[in-house]
Amino acid sequence: MNQKKLEDFLPDKNSSYYFKTKNTPKKKLKTEDVIKCIKKVMDPEIPVNLYDLGLIYSIEINNENDVTIEMTLTNPNCPVAGTMPKNVGKSIESLDNLNSIKVSLVWQPKWNKDLMSEDAKLALDIF
Repeated sequence: MNQKKLEDFLPDKNSSYYFKTKNTPKKKLKTEDVIKCIKKVMDPEIPVNLYDLGLIYSIEINNENDVTIEMTLTNPNCPVAGTMPKNVGKSIESLDNLNSIKVSLVWQPKWNKDLMSEDAKLALDIF
């Protein structure tokens, strides 16, 4: 019998976003500046930003200022699953010295409320 996996039921399993600038980076990007941009992106159902919700799993910036982000969602059946990587990528596009952005949606490890920041837990009355 052919076993189904979670990925078989997701709306857009390979959802990602890629953007390449025409800039010639002169100065190394800082992770804090990328985080500051991502914190402007709010979850459409919860009044908390994606970073504090713990949806951003990794942010990598190489020497050429290529930014690679892995993120997840609180629920794999989220109706906006395909647009969230784009929203995160768009929030970063305005950074000076950026070369490229790649945002990928991943499902492992599975998101849980322990990944949320203390600020997010307070905002949502989660203890």
